[in-house]
Amino acid sequence: MRVFVTGASGWIGSAVVPELIGAGHQVVGLARSDTSAAALTAAGADVVRGTLDDLDVLRSAAADADGVVHLAFKHDIAFSGDFKGAGEADRRAVEVMGEALVGSGRPLTIASGTPAIAGRVATERDGHDPDPAAAARGDAQHVRAVTAELTLALASRGVRSSVVRLAPTNHGEGDNGFVPALIAIAREKGVSGYLGDGVNRWSAAHRLDSARLFRLALEEAPAGSTLHAVAEEGLPARDLAEVIGRQLGLPAVSVPVSEADAHFGWMAGPFAANRAASSVLTRELLAWEPVQPGLVEDLEQGHYFK
Repeated sequence: MRVFVTGASGWIGSAVVPELIGAGHQVVGLARSDTSAAALTAAGADVVRGTLDDLDVLRSAAADADGVVHLAFKHDIAFSGDFKGAGEADRRAVEVMGEALVGSGRPLTIASGTPAIAGRVATERDGHDPDPAAAARGDAQHVRAVTAELTLALASRGVRSSVVRLAPTNHGEGDNGFVPALIAIAREKGVSGYLGDGVNRWSAAHRLDSARLFRLALEEAPAGSTLHAVAEEGLPARDLAEVIGRQLGLPAVSVPVSEADAHFGWMAGPFAANRAASSVLTRELLAWEPVQPGLVEDLEQGHYFK
């Protein structure tokens, strides 16, 4: 297939591109900078220059492709406080690419996030009733869920649409996401903290395992599929803090919930949430089995602490 990939030079995209090329697909990657374009060319992909705001470029590239993998997201403005704006740009991009594929039977696979379900493990059947009002306010989980549901609805219009929900951490060498943020906070505070009793859990996957699931979704997922790129159902926050503390030579300590913002800053909310998730249904549907190291094993290798 000729596959158009947005976010092709990003953390997940830079693993998805070689995964697709290795399976015999031709990749056309969206690049917004010379650096990204050079990286894609070096990886063996063709390049389309543009951003998520260039809707005509997205429409044309999707129409010319045999399938689309949408990974791009405006993380820069999202993490600076404008998650609503990032979500709106994401939704517009999905709308124009989806319209280009209507009636074709071609695949559109997008990235989203696993839902946070209090008190239990989230499955692929959860999180399909986002609150539009919460999304309009910029609530991160609901913003992305609304776009995911828009994508799934394209199945009724002749698009083989699927949503791959990513775990909170997609780890591996070069990661600059949540786990490195926790490590930086531990170094700054002199302790590796967790909130309260630290029993809330985070699911995880190695980015190479997630990349393989994106390929399988593109190739095989039935229209309207929700998939979980989850290798480990849930690592307790306390266990994660203890591994980080051990690697840094710092004590792992409980931080009172009342002091969460002062200690963790913007990471307080994400680190406090229960983000345990299952991938049982995904594994049954696509015979996907993670083979890369787990999060603790990856942390123990030391590259996160160089």
